[in-house]
Amino acid sequence: MLKHKFIEAMVAEDVGRGDLFSRISTAKEVRSYIIAKSDGVFAGREYIEVAAKMYDLEIEWHVEDSSSFKVGEKLLFVSGDSKTILALERSILDIALHASSIATLTSKFVEKVKPYGVKLLDTRKTRPLLREFEKYAVRCGGGINHRMGLDDCLMLKDTHLKTIDNLKEFMVEVRQKIPFTSKVEIECEDFEGVKVAMEAGADIVMCDNMSNEAIREVVAYRNEHYEHILLEASGNVMLQTIEEIAKTGVDAISSGALIHQSSWIDLSMKMEG
Repeated sequence: MLKHKFIEAMVAEDVGRGDLFSRISTAKEVRSYIIAKSDGVFAGREYIEVAAKMYDLEIEWHVEDSSSFKVGEKLLFVSGDSKTILALERSILDIALHASSIATLTSKFVEKVKPYGVKLLDTRKTRPLLREFEKYAVRCGGGINHRMGLDDCLMLKDTHLKTIDNLKEFMVEVRQKIPFTSKVEIECEDFEGVKVAMEAGADIVMCDNMSNEAIREVVAYRNEHYEHILLEASGNVMLQTIEEIAKTGVDAISSGALIHQSSWIDLSMKMEG
């Protein structure tokens, strides 16, 4: 969804038929700010800037996307018509809260895998209609987006594989019908499945819910026979487990937890004066 359409829908949801306070208040020029009540990594600037332009507000930024902040820091100042700022207060805060919470958790995962040169990926486990926004927040936290949807990479999961009689023959047809630039990723649950997927011509093999010992065996096999194939580990990846997975030698680790396990940090908007 385009950013301005996203902002319009968010504001319409909250304002409804009109902010009741604006019926009785007197408009004046005011300045407000967002203050951090917890530490975190900021995300949301791209969207808040669009909102400011749409509703004629001025933003003074004291933080960038992807930058860390501490409790007590004033992250940004908003100047403009009091009725507009008060009507948009929750929308602006929700953008910063939601995105920064995902970015903050993502950054913690990134720190765990950074020493091993492993890429941290998100998944398609996003809230309906918020995929672009939530994956943007992952990028702000230092993560890398996995596919955005079914149209940018062909992933053959266990459910797909159940419908395929001969994977090698199927892959021949795949290469004729999907774009030349599109990769094929095949999900595997055991070492035998990995060998079949690699022989069939996968670009990426996902080790799904495999033990770390099994993943190391896959890595060794890949390195000896199919150096060009990328390896991704996935399944039950948590902050407490990801470092040991990174040590196996895979190229990337994907986790839906970056988004669906993020807990909201604490930000608040205050009015000056």
